[in-house]
Amino acid sequence: MFNQGICYPRHGAPEEVLSYEKLPLIKLDDREVRIEIQASTIHPSDLGLIQGSYGLLRPLPAIGGREGVGKIVEVGSAVTEEVMNKIVAVPDLVGAWQAYCNCHVDNLILLPALIPYAQLAVSILNPMTAWRLLNDFEYLKEGDIVIQNAGNSAVGVSVVQFAKRMGLRCVSLVRSEKRMQELIDFGAEEVWLDDEEVPKRTEEYTNGKGCSLVLNSVGGRSATRLAKCLKSGGVHVTFGAMNGEPVRFPTRNLIFDDVRFVGFWLDRWRRQKTKAQIRNALEEILQPLALTEVSYPIDSFFSLDEFPQAFQRNAQSRFGKVLFAKDKQALMDSMN
Repeated sequence: MFNQGICYPRHGAPEEVLSYEKLPLIKLDDREVRIEIQASTIHPSDLGLIQGSYGLLRPLPAIGGREGVGKIVEVGSAVTEEVMNKIVAVPDLVGAWQAYCNCHVDNLILLPALIPYAQLAVSILNPMTAWRLLNDFEYLKEGDIVIQNAGNSAVGVSVVQFAKRMGLRCVSLVRSEKRMQELIDFGAEEVWLDDEEVPKRTEEYTNGKGCSLVLNSVGGRSATRLAKCLKSGGVHVTFGAMNGEPVRFPTRNLIFDDVRFVGFWLDRWRRQKTKAQIRNALEEILQPLALTEVSYPIDSFFSLDEFPQAFQRNAQSRFGKVLFAKDKQALMDSMN
């Protein structure tokens, strides 16, 4: 038995530095388990890690991928056999784009057993970001209005679902009518085109009161439009920069409306929390998934050796995540 993975020896464009390689299986320590990875996803932050632009980089050479799901298939000599076949999250730092990885038993994150692997593979990073955005920056009451750009993104879809569960009204902005219809079909109630009419339309929608919270992952003019949608004292949170343009805040709103501009990075949030706090936070996002109260759109599946095609698809306009799968057909069947 051998391992295999998608690796990069240096930073650079994915098409230039990534390669599919056979890897040795690392011997288990006494308190480690071996995880057979069933599915993993491609996140924008994965590209930042490969390109060398992310906020926290891995030692090189590295295996790609931050999030995935697997099954425990082997345990170390000091680990009880009871954990065999448990479904767990792939540890963040080991690289999720591989067939197997090791994990210390104390660091295992158990996942709901009856949920399809495809859903579990995307159940932590983006949903956790969405949950923190809705709960950490403003005291939101039932009926409060939140507006976000990139509403069809993985975080955006999570925000839509969690906001609904919290009794909030959520407005999602997207860039095309096709994306509008997809998000509406997924259950979003207010979906608008991200254009210059957004501030005026927001004023009408909120009866002149404005939004309590705006969520920006795009930047540029879109972020500026969002700032003009805030109520007095509202909060503008930036957690991404999809178009690479700087966020320019409207001075008038900053001064006269006392709005706040803040940022959020999930990695920093996690470093500030204890293991117990993180596990409690995970329970808040995994319970709705286990109860099938939320779900996450999946676009397509690829095997590890098909990574060039996977990245090509990931670069295209789509609704849902691109996944690497141990068994593509089984994962596709589980989604039907």
